[in-house]
Amino acid sequence: METTPAQTVKVEILRQTYNIRSDNRDPAHIQHLAEMVDSRMQQVAKGVLTADTLKVAILTALHIADELEKMKAEHELLKQELASRSTEYADLLDQLLRAR
Repeated sequence: METTPAQTVKVEILRQTYNIRSDNRDPAHIQHLAEMVDSRMQQVAKGVLTADTLKVAILTALHIADELEKMKAEHELLKQELASRSTEYADLLDQLLRAR
């Protein structure tokens, strides 16, 4: 099996440049993620009274983690609804086939 060599992608987050190693990832995807993080960090930085980049990064991480948890919960509810509807439709189909 052939492996793709790691690439380095240069990104800028909160006016800091980082070289990110990317194993088997599209550099454009890494750049997109960095832009999302930069945008969120700038939003957080505007709302706090500190210029400490570490504190801004931690607050941003907490915001993103909260959003992730909410999305996981929503995803779980959707999976349960899909399973319930699938069972319901399978039962209806069985009833229709037996009625023939």
